[in-house]
Amino acid sequence: MRKTWVLARRELAGSFYSPLAYVVGALFLAACAGVFFFGLPLLGVPKIFAPGSEASLRSLFEAIAYLMIVVIPLLTMRLLSEEFRSGTIELLITAPVTESHVILGKFLGVMGFYAVLLLSTGVFFLLMAVFGEPDLGVVATGYLGMLLLGAAFAAVGIFTSTLTPYQLLAALLGIAMLGGFVLLMHAMMMFAPAPLNQLAARLNAITYFRDFARGVLDTRGIVYFLSVTVLFLFASIKTLESRRWR
Repeated sequence: MRKTWVLARRELAGSFYSPLAYVVGALFLAACAGVFFFGLPLLGVPKIFAPGSEASLRSLFEAIAYLMIVVIPLLTMRLLSEEFRSGTIELLITAPVTESHVILGKFLGVMGFYAVLLLSTGVFFLLMAVFGEPDLGVVATGYLGMLLLGAAFAAVGIFTSTLTPYQLLAALLGIAMLGGFVLLMHAMMMFAPAPLNQLAARLNAITYFRDFARGVLDTRGIVYFLSVTVLFLFASIKTLESRRWR
């Protein structure tokens, strides 16, 4: 476990030296601010920070969930792809660490940076608390949901990063997998006959996340997100192991 934490600290430190991470973080916060102050009129999302509005961050949480489809693959695209491109992956897999150490270390590192991004959104909660009375339980559940959703999406992003030495391709694959899956499940929920629409609802990450955004702590959602995280981290480990024998 110590080796995993060493790798995680290395990745987290590397994120704070990466210009791309700052660009992605700035764009993410700008998008959150836009939703918070102006809403999304084209999608029917009202302003959150407005007189007479409900003191709730639910709309912001749901907007962040969709933003993560793009943001997280951009954060994870370099994790393994850069190692492959530079050749340093050979040093890693021949060092006294296992593929599990490498994957888990990189996962924890990117989750640390993701947690910092989420923490930065606390400014919107503080503004809401100054001018309203938000439900602390709902806010805490919403942030828990964002951590679980982020973990699942990060695992998918790491998996796509193990598939190619090209960072941009890894990001596009991650966005396509996450966006395609979410959109496909949503389309099936809307148009597929029963029981396919019910199955799609149970497989859609956004469905479970909306429960957290409403303040509902459902163990099914926790199991779903943890299962997706474990599945794709396992797939990443196996993909990395296969490179040892090439």
